[in-house]
Amino acid sequence: MSKILQEFKTFIMRGNVMDMAVGVIVGGAFSSIINSLVDDIIMPVVTLITGKINFSDMMLTLNGETYASLQAARDAGAPVIAYGNFIQIVIQFLLTAFVIFMVIKAINRLHKKPEEVVVPTTKICPYCKSEIHIEAVKCPHCASELKD
Repeated sequence: MSKILQEFKTFIMRGNVMDMAVGVIVGGAFSSIINSLVDDIIMPVVTLITGKINFSDMMLTLNGETYASLQAARDAGAPVIAYGNFIQIVIQFLLTAFVIFMVIKAINRLHKKPEEVVVPTTKICPYCKSEIHIEAVKCPHCASELKD
């Protein structure tokens, strides 16, 4: 039993498990920000552009009767296909995905990639101007002794 506990402790203390836990927590907070941006800022603009269409109340009643809203149909116990709600959720998903894409793109721009330092592996012989290994003390082309 103690071996299992030791293995479990080793598993939990791995860096990637801790990184994943932090990612889930930060992702939850980030999700709230993105949802608020979509629901509170972008969706009202979309609603204004689409002429205040309320997708969530669009439905097809299967009993042939007409209801003022989806909630009224559900309260009456009517069988409905709530296709408007599906459209609303798809629009919100697409907007959320687009906002996440734009946020990640902006964050990636902020990260400057470190410039790669190129370590030379060759040098030029000062006598014959041939390219030789950086650690050479004698030029293989002209047999000159190198002072460097």
